[in-house]
Amino acid sequence: MLVVTGATGNVGGPLVRALDAAGERVTAVSRGTSATGADLPAGVRHVRADLADPLSLRSAFDGAEALFLLVTGEFLASGGDLSRVLDTARDQGVRRVVLLSSQGVGTRRHPPRQEEAVKRSGLEWTLLRPAGFHSNTLAWAGTVRAARTAGAPFGDVALPTVDPLDIAEVAALALREPGHAGMTYELTGPAPVSPRQQVAAIADAVGGPVRFVEQSREEARAQMLRFMPGPVVDTTLDILGTPVAEEQRVSPDVERLLGRPGHAFTHWAGRNAAAFK
Repeated sequence: MLVVTGATGNVGGPLVRALDAAGERVTAVSRGTSATGADLPAGVRHVRADLADPLSLRSAFDGAEALFLLVTGEFLASGGDLSRVLDTARDQGVRRVVLLSSQGVGTRRHPPRQEEAVKRSGLEWTLLRPAGFHSNTLAWAGTVRAARTAGAPFGDVALPTVDPLDIAEVAALALREPGHAGMTYELTGPAPVSPRQQVAAIADAVGGPVRFVEQSREEARAQMLRFMPGPVVDTTLDILGTPVAEEQRVSPDVERLLGRPGHAFTHWAGRNAAAFK
């Protein structure tokens, strides 16, 4: 059996569906009740549990052999102890863990604490370090629907954002197939794309004009502080505005692992056009 935490998210949702379609027994873990019912394939078991309470995870881990671990920003901000989660998984018989980390660990933008905990766990591990997600642009959905505008800073700085669906497919490989133990994969899209280009792609997807509004760093920071801690906001803006070479580089890992290029932002926008209409 395979366990997926964050099962209602942009990566966890398609991962659960991919594993189920491949004939795997899957337990989907989420903190709320939104993963029940029609949101999950019929054969997937749902367990309501919280990483901050490792004991609540025991029933989810019972009988499982591998774990997809997604650690929320809220868990990190609260000082959550990932080692307790990993100890519980190991005690329940889990042997392998795939951690959704971030590209920022490799570029030293983000602390490596979660990766270090996984490496110390005694479990076989695989680390996934994605760049920014295509789906981060869903933050524009409200203003695109209401006023056909989208605002962002650093309008012409291009980064190789990645489709969450590609991350899910790589995670499914790492969970199901041998040969990924001890590996770290950097996951990017097939080409850098700027916010201005993303807005143009969304306009094409919805079949009408969408105006790009370039924000100042200060305007963007004030907006982001409504839902992100200050240090995270500042690091994010540094990446968006002054990326280092590694953050602009297209990694070969997605194509090498999946046998196809990653999905371009235009592909993602076409699949998700309804969110912006």
